Amino acid sequence: MTISKARITLLHVAKSKLGWDDDLYRQILVRIAGATSSTELDQDGFASVMGFAEYCGFRPLGKGAPRYGNRPGMPSFAQIELIRELWRELHGDRECNDEALAGWLRKYQKVDSLRFLTLDGARKTITAFKAWKARPSKAA
Repeated sequence: MTISKARITLLHVAKSKLGWDDDLYRQILVRIAGATSSTELDQDGFASVMGFAEYCGFRPLGKGAPRYGNRPGMPSFAQIELIRELWRELHGDRECNDEALAGWLRKYQKVDSLRFLTLDGARKTITAFKAWKARPSKAA
């Protein structure tokens, strides 16, 4: 059974993100999956090629971080991801998951989740995290 059009599209996204030209892409398909075209791939071949693409550095958008779409008066996906990344940087090796971030948001922004954060609240949160990050550490 061949793979869906969505999976073929994902393969082509991986190809472009990794900078593979057509010749290299075809060689990968033949050597890894035994197919000459993405339309000939079965589920196992697709999984093998995607595994190789991930090994090469491709990271598909997963189900891990929710995207809330474009909503008027609400932060963009990039702002939400920046907040998450700053939170991770601030906490280093300590536990820094979305639940801990939600606790901080509940205390300082009076919202239960990034999903409910307003655009103004996102700007304040980003500013606060950048200021927090810029503070000298007491470990010295």
